[in-house]
Amino acid sequence: FRERGRGEGRDRAMPFLTDSPIDLPALLADARSSDGALCLFVGVVRDHNDGQPVRGLRYEAYVALAEKEGDRILAEALERFAALDARCVHRVGDLVIGEMAVWVGVSAGHRDGAFAACRWIIDEVKARVPIWKHEHYVSGEAGWLHPTPPPPASGTRMGTVRRLGSLLTLLAIFGTA
Repeated sequence: FRERGRGEGRDRAMPFLTDSPIDLPALLADARSSDGALCLFVGVVRDHNDGQPVRGLRYEAYVALAEKEGDRILAEALERFAALDARCVHRVGDLVIGEMAVWVGVSAGHRDGAFAACRWIIDEVKARVPIWKHEHYVSGEAGWLHPTPPPPASGTRMGTVRRLGSLLTLLAIFGTA
């Protein structure tokens, strides 16, 4: 992505969370084509989940914590995968079927690093960032969803972060935070 060097952190002009539609052409225009590899992930609202037809959904987030954890994930990806740049934008608010919900972009010197970092970022965002999905089904029913993180390795920093994220999720859901 333009005018960013390795390890400089995310451009604060681009928020991690947005309540506006994600502008894919603008994000692509900002990509640095000279790095060697650019990997993108786009997640869209699907029309089904667990055998139920979905009408739409709403994402809600603990904004301050989500922005901080999003920054941490991107910084970790830069170090872990020798990526040259990494960005992620996640929607909040009401979305319709087919609408872009999340975008991840990674540039690296080689495709292996770009693919690995892109996959790792979206997996970590889903596991660690306090974002909740409220699906609305065609039947008229609705349900809250939040992906359950994988079991943490005992005694690791990542395990501590995942446990903290799970605790904050429960506190936010039950209104005690």
